[in-house]
Amino acid sequence: MAHSRLGIVLSTATDAPPRELMAIGQLAEDHGYAAVLVNEGRGDALACAEAIALATNTIKVGTNIANIYYRHAFLAAMTAQTIAELSEGRLILGLGMSHRPLLEAMGIEMTSPRQYLGDYTQTVKALLSGEAGSGFFEAKACQYKVPVLLAALTAASAEVAGREADGIMPFLAGRDYLGQLIKAAKNTASSVGKDAQSLDCIMSIPTFVSEDNHAALSAARHNLAFFSGLPNYRLQWRRCGFETEMAAAELAWEGGDRRAAARAISQKMVEQVCIYGAPGQCRDQIEAFRQAGAAMPVLAVSPVNEQRLSATRKAIELLAP
Repeated sequence: MAHSRLGIVLSTATDAPPRELMAIGQLAEDHGYAAVLVNEGRGDALACAEAIALATNTIKVGTNIANIYYRHAFLAAMTAQTIAELSEGRLILGLGMSHRPLLEAMGIEMTSPRQYLGDYTQTVKALLSGEAGSGFFEAKACQYKVPVLLAALTAASAEVAGREADGIMPFLAGRDYLGQLIKAAKNTASSVGKDAQSLDCIMSIPTFVSEDNHAALSAARHNLAFFSGLPNYRLQWRRCGFETEMAAAELAWEGGDRRAAARAISQKMVEQVCIYGAPGQCRDQIEAFRQAGAAMPVLAVSPVNEQRLSATRKAIELLAP
């Protein structure tokens, strides 16, 4: 895998219309980025990836990640096939389980999530290769290879990816913890007769670009405080060695105090999880993530005293590979 790959992830949780995401995809392509991926918040990540694919020519497009509880595996595979064929093989399909509190708020029950993720991935890959379905729903093989990567917050999830998928898509993992996820995925791949070295690692990293280092650090703390409100991320960060920070953050969220949660996030934790500061410092941090095992770092740009979309455009230009 080439270690010069760099990507951008866009968020459907913003108020940006699809055409704005398409324009940013074009900008990333013009600046030499390897991929532009879309996460699934309030919008449809696969639909947005398709829109970006239609607006671009060479850049990889995809999801980081698509929620497996939102779509039947058959629909996910058929949509992926449509995008892969429209883009002439540029799709990267990232899948993940989301979070129990968010799903429960929507009336979705999360039972045996890792088993479900493994079965879902197996079905999607079989459908894409034309080896699943029957009768009217018999799948036709996609004419392009669609790499399927799985979100991996834990070694157990990385093992599912090693067994069933083409790689992992970690998010918010500390650099020093990333190696454990990669090792778990590769060991499992080897145990089932797969080529462990072929597994990819596409890592989404919160990114805060600013010449004002203090402001960038503050924005990063505020951002990580939001995610510390979700149990899965608190558990991951405890595994990364940030037990003290997570104990304080959990206590802050019990009182609904995001500012207190932000104060609980240490500078060491930001340095392990984020990219922040002036462009030169950000480039050094990107390289550090590569050295830790991220075959393609993907910048999840957040604003530092500005609007998210303008911050994303600026970061694309300033950090272009």
